[in-house]
Amino acid sequence: MKKYKIGYTTGVFDLFHIGHLNILKRAKEQCEYLIVGVSTDECVRTYKQKIPVIPFEDRSAIVAAIRYVDRVVPQISMNKLDALKEYKFDVMFHGDDWKNSDMYNEIEQNFKEHNVDLIFLPHTNGVSSTEIVNKIQR
Repeated sequence: MKKYKIGYTTGVFDLFHIGHLNILKRAKEQCEYLIVGVSTDECVRTYKQKIPVIPFEDRSAIVAAIRYVDRVVPQISMNKLDALKEYKFDVMFHGDDWKNSDMYNEIEQNFKEHNVDLIFLPHTNGVSSTEIVNKIQR
């Protein structure tokens, strides 16, 4: 039996790559049901100040086709407490490249008040959507 019932993770998942797959696989290994929030194009604009290469609908379809994913939902804001209220997960997974950031320190503290764990999974070194875009542009 897996440690958690409902897991949650989020991402842009632009130019889907092995790092994305690794996060989803590692998350699913620890929970029975995995919900994945795919950032909408509008959400990405608000915190990354750019537009994804792949449109939201296509990124969502790609993520939904991954066998580790049980449900895909739109991530319309970075407010993880709103997501918690809506999806009632008991653990959230995120890449460890965000560990100890101000935003995730606050999220971790808020989750503790709701008995929700925040687990940071290893970031896959040497691959990112930004790096892929940069290689294409060169």
